Amino acid sequence: MNTHYTRTAVTLHWLIALLILVGLPLGLYMHDLPLSPHKLRLFSYHKWIGVTVFVLAVLRLSWRVTHRPPPLPDSMAAWERFAAEAVHYLLYALIFIIPITGWLMSSAKGFQTVWFGVLPLPDLIGKNAELGDQLHEVHENLNYALLFLLLGHVGAALKHHFFQHDDILTRMIPFLRKKP
Repeated sequence: MNTHYTRTAVTLHWLIALLILVGLPLGLYMHDLPLSPHKLRLFSYHKWIGVTVFVLAVLRLSWRVTHRPPPLPDSMAAWERFAAEAVHYLLYALIFIIPITGWLMSSAKGFQTVWFGVLPLPDLIGKNAELGDQLHEVHENLNYALLFLLLGHVGAALKHHFFQHDDILTRMIPFLRKKP
């Protein structure tokens, strides 16, 4: 029985994590900037990150469906297993839903999403300023929920590594594995 994630799963995990760790603060930073070419450029970067996260999430979920994750350690309490699975499902949901709400918001506000400045994506809905503002609130709140879950996810992994000394963290960070 395999006790670690595949190289593909680890790579997709860390690519998505890195993009989120860039995209989330970028979104917070650019939010209150005055309208300018600089802000519009940052919005483009933010959208590119979001679309890329979505594409990688599709790949990651496809991989996960065909490659079972390693089982959680037997030492974990039932409530920890439940919490771990619930957080993973919520994280997966958010890495799909957040880019879609951003794309919907851009469509409603009349700003087409152009991936990497090359591939124009179709608007998902017609221009509607009021709906765009509502989608902005949804997008923002979902990102705060993502931040909260990520903090819990990282905190739990660190707790398992440093206090419970199990292999939870080493399953996603191969260089931390103890040599036999």
